[in-house]
Amino acid sequence: MRNIYFLILFSIFVCCKKEEPKVIPVKKATPPPAIILTDERTVSIDTTLIGVFKSKTLQEFYNSSNNKTVWGNLKKRTYVLSQLKNCSELGLDPNDYKSVTLEKYEKRIHKLNDKELATYDILLTYNFELYLNHLHKGKLDPKKIYTDWDLKEKELDVNSVLIKAFNKNKLDSIVENIQPKSETYRELLKALEIIDTYPEDDIAMITIDSLTKKISLNDTNVALINIKKRLLFWGDMSGKDTLNTIYNKKTFESIKRFQERHGLAADGVIGKGTISALNYSKEKRKQQIIANLERWRWYNNDFAENYFIINIPNYSLNVVESQDTTLVRNIVVGTSKRKTPIITSALKTVVFNPTWTVPPTILKEDVVPAMKRNRNYLKNKNITIYDTMGHEVDPSKWNENKPGNYKYVQSPGYNNSLGLMKILFPNHHSVYLHDTNHRNIFGRNNRSLSSGCVRIENPLELAEHILNDSISTNWPKEKIDSIIETKTTTNIRITKKYALYQWYWTAWSKKNQLIFRADIYNLDSDLYTQLRN
Repeated sequence: MRNIYFLILFSIFVCCKKEEPKVIPVKKATPPPAIILTDERTVSIDTTLIGVFKSKTLQEFYNSSNNKTVWGNLKKRTYVLSQLKNCSELGLDPNDYKSVTLEKYEKRIHKLNDKELATYDILLTYNFELYLNHLHKGKLDPKKIYTDWDLKEKELDVNSVLIKAFNKNKLDSIVENIQPKSETYRELLKALEIIDTYPEDDIAMITIDSLTKKISLNDTNVALINIKKRLLFWGDMSGKDTLNTIYNKKTFESIKRFQERHGLAADGVIGKGTISALNYSKEKRKQQIIANLERWRWYNNDFAENYFIINIPNYSLNVVESQDTTLVRNIVVGTSKRKTPIITSALKTVVFNPTWTVPPTILKEDVVPAMKRNRNYLKNKNITIYDTMGHEVDPSKWNENKPGNYKYVQSPGYNNSLGLMKILFPNHHSVYLHDTNHRNIFGRNNRSLSSGCVRIENPLELAEHILNDSISTNWPKEKIDSIIETKTTTNIRITKKYALYQWYWTAWSKKNQLIFRADIYNLDSDLYTQLRN
């Protein structure tokens, strides 16, 4: 009995004993290299001046110079001042980097006492590093602005980058090297350059009220006077044209060029979408370009070898392999109420003959109201109701007051809401790429129609393309068709590595032309406002 007593005590001791916390080794940050000081006037810096900025990076920078001023060299100072003064050419705001204040210090540099010189030196460093950070990863943090942006945070060891360039007298290479390398980013910088060549825009707004109906060729409408002025302003119409109210052939062809640049149906018919695009002023378009530059600084600097890139407002998906675009697809994206999230991820699985489980939002907003009107609503869509025990529930016994107590599953098939396949990738938003049972919508101009997922045109061809890995797997059309015929859900792992970039941009340039897309989620104006605050 005594032995049993001790055994029980031992068991309690062993079971309740807390595990020793694991010691996770702290990765020590590599200190920045020592700064090579110049021969020009150098003064010691009181560390309290550095402490005012509450910046660890700034403190470490001056530790590398033994708390002495570093910007004694005129050529280096001139370069930094020039970059900060002219940063508007890159879509940034000189006021963010105290450009005017720094210029005032520079003009008095020979009259500055030691404390003033130290202050000027600190301001130069602080604002130039801030500028470099903004160029590399943007001024704003998308995670603090949006709940549906899932991007990996970009990092920059700004001290290391700056000090190495400083010591090698290669400051002029930093700004170029630190920015995104993507073609779209370069096209946006070109767009900013192009729009600055336009004169000031004082053309009156074209009012929607003046359009009681769409304007077609040979129609007469008072709005055509300002429409023609805008076409001439943007260069879609060249030469001179009589600024009258007649919709002539020349204006018709100009409207088609304008519509094509703006992602509109290039049919020459002037409706509300065309008027809305025409009503953007030069200043608004410039702000749109600047907002898009900020977004591209949030995105990856380096693309994977193979990737899907989706531009949500352009309703487009491009497959890029070894820097070559191998497939292009029209897509459908989420509505403004059910936005498609911005994601960087990797493709993992193709699912043929998927089932579809009704998500909570669609259940609440669509299914429940429809079921209250017609109990056979789900049955007609081949959707089965299950209770918490997994038992099938007859629609007549469905409790409309507790719809969340059930699971609603649509069987596989041609008319399934996800169509015949979906592509899965890790994300926090429960979204994926998929086929659709509404296959006639890809010809529409406005394709902001889904509940958040991305629908793909001709998806089985896409599946065949990405599953065919010449090294280990072969997926001919016949093999895929045979799986589809079974109507059995089948998961296939994607062996070839594809990244997914599901992003959002509404402006760029192409062959010296400005290209714009409708800001379907109304993000541009608000982002620009935040950038300038």
